[in-house]
Amino acid sequence: MKDALLGGTATTTALIAGLFYAYSCSVNPGLNRLSDTAYLTAMQSINRAILNPVFFAVFSGAALLLPLSTYVHFAQPAPERFWFLLAATIVYLVGAVGVTIVGNVPLNEILDAFNLQSASVSEIAAQRIAFEVPWNRLHTVRTIASTLAIILVITACLRSTAD
Repeated sequence: MKDALLGGTATTTALIAGLFYAYSCSVNPGLNRLSDTAYLTAMQSINRAILNPVFFAVFSGAALLLPLSTYVHFAQPAPERFWFLLAATIVYLVGAVGVTIVGNVPLNEILDAFNLQSASVSEIAAQRIAFEVPWNRLHTVRTIASTLAIILVITACLRSTAD
């Protein structure tokens, strides 16, 4: 049971880290090349499309499975595996989930409410700057956090349950 749970934890954490990484090295550079209107239109579309059951299952799956895996691997004295899972849990919950909820989601909501059809060229340019710079900065934080989390989970998988 513990191994299956750890496998699910590693899978969901790897999937979300991979999504954030792929977005950072392909989608963001591609979007950066677009005009202001095209950029904002694309981001509005992407932000709406990502709100789907597959994304939520992986994103929240890692958030649920990491602490659960940590809990089931606790023993006295605590094995190395437990400590790596605890670190992965904290890094993911703060750096990926927390940053998404407190930072990226509010920016997405502001962008979603922005009416491109009635905005002037200068308003569109200002909206892009107000969105793109902080959103990309926050996205970098959650990409690094989720990547570090999967590294910690993999390290936990390679550790013995008994030290």
